[in-house]
Amino acid sequence: MHTIDWSNAWNGRLADVSCAPASSASASAAGRLAGELKAGHLPFLHMAYRSKLEQDMQVVLPRLKPFKHLLLLGIGGSALGARALQKALYPQQDRPSHTGRCLWIADNVDADTLDAWFVRLDPLETLVVPISKSGGTIETVAQYFLVKSWLQAGLGRAWHEHVVFITDPAKGFFREEANRYNIPTLDVPDHLGGRYSVLSAVGLVPAAFLGLDWTALLDGAAAVALPLAARPEGLGTSLAWKLAHWAVSLEKADYSQLIFFSYIPLWSCFGAWFCQLWAESLGKNGKGAMPLPAVGVTDQHSLQQMFLDGPKNKGCLFLTCPSLSVGHDMPTDLPEQWAWLKGKRFGDLLQAEALGTSMAMAQSQIPLLQFAMERTDAHAIGALMTLLMAATVFTGWMLDIDPLDQPAVELGKQLANARLGKPGCDADAARLDAFLKGQTWEDKF
Repeated sequence: MHTIDWSNAWNGRLADVSCAPASSASASAAGRLAGELKAGHLPFLHMAYRSKLEQDMQVVLPRLKPFKHLLLLGIGGSALGARALQKALYPQQDRPSHTGRCLWIADNVDADTLDAWFVRLDPLETLVVPISKSGGTIETVAQYFLVKSWLQAGLGRAWHEHVVFITDPAKGFFREEANRYNIPTLDVPDHLGGRYSVLSAVGLVPAAFLGLDWTALLDGAAAVALPLAARPEGLGTSLAWKLAHWAVSLEKADYSQLIFFSYIPLWSCFGAWFCQLWAESLGKNGKGAMPLPAVGVTDQHSLQQMFLDGPKNKGCLFLTCPSLSVGHDMPTDLPEQWAWLKGKRFGDLLQAEALGTSMAMAQSQIPLLQFAMERTDAHAIGALMTLLMAATVFTGWMLDIDPLDQPAVELGKQLANARLGKPGCDADAARLDAFLKGQTWEDKF
C-alpha cells in the first residue's frame, strides 16, 4: 500500500490549527458530491465513461499499430498528462539509441520545433492526434492546419488515414473535421475539463500507442474514485477530504505557496501536471496557493535555499518511493576521502538525500505532507492522479470557489484573437489599441 505520513504536516503556524476537518463542512460537501455525481458531473470520479472508452479504444488500437511516431497536438491539460505518463512509464524514448516508438508533443507555439518535425518525421510513419475538448483551441487548431498541409503534401488523398481526433462528443471544429473526412474520433466526456482529463482518451491514447498498460491506469483511478462515488456520505473520512482540509488550513494560516517535491526521478513531469491542476482550479477571487514544481535531488541545488531559509509561506507535498532501483554498486577503489561510500549502491544516494531534505524541511517548520509510493507503475499513477484531482475539487468547495472553470484564462485568449483579426472582437481590439498606445518606460541592455 502507498502511505501518506502526516507527522510533519501540521508544522509551523498549522500547529495551532485543528487537524480534524469540521463535520458540518464535510456533511455539506457530501451532499454536494452526491448531487454532482447524480447530475453526471465529476466524470473522473464516477467513471461512467469507462465502458464506452474501452470499447472505443479497441476500435482505435489497430489504427495505432502501423506507426512509429505519434505527433500529439495539444496544450495545457491536453498535453501535460501525456508527457508525465511518457516520462514515467516509457523513459526509454529519452535514452541513447532508442529505436522504438516515439511520442512528440506540440504543446506550444514553437515554430522552430514544428518545422524540425516536418523535416525529420516521415509522414508515412506518423500518426497525428489533435486534442481539444472544444475543438477551438487556437494554438492547437493552428498546428492542425499546418500539420494537415504537411500530411497532404506527403501522403496525398490518404492524409486523413494518419489522423485521430480527441474532442467533444458532438460539437466543435475538430468534430466537424472528423465528420467531413470520416476520421476516427474519441470523446472527451461531458463535464471533464482538460486538467482533469489525463485518465480519459486524452492521456490513454498516447499511453496505448507507447504500449503502456492503459487499463491499469484506469484500475488505479477506480481504486480511489469508485469508493467516493459509491458512498459520497463518507466523504468526511476520505483521504481526499483530509488533503483538502490540510490545503485550506495552509491558506488560512497565510501559506501562499505549495511545493510539489518529487524524489521519484522518472516522475519529474508530474509537477507541471499538478501545477496546472492546482493553479487553474484554485487561483480565483484572490484565493489559492501558488503551486511550485520541484524535483529531487536536482532542486536541492537550485531551489532549496529558498525553501528552507526564505519566507515562511510554503507548504510541501513530498513524494518518494523506497522501492526504486538502486543501480550499480559503488566501486571499491575509491579515494580515501570517499571510502565511506564503499558498499553503497548509487540509488542509496537518492534515498539518503530524500530523507535529509524532508528532515531539513520538517526542522525548518515547513508543513510537510509525505507520500511514500509502494511502487511507480501505471496503477499507482492512476491512483495518485485521481487522489490529487479529487482533493483539488474538494479544496475549491471548501474555499467557496468553482474548481472546474477558469474564467481569467479567457481574457488573454480574447485579446490574442483580437490581435490576429478575429471578427466580432471590436471591443477587445480597441482595448489592445489603447494599451499599445499607452506610455512606455523602457531600458535597453
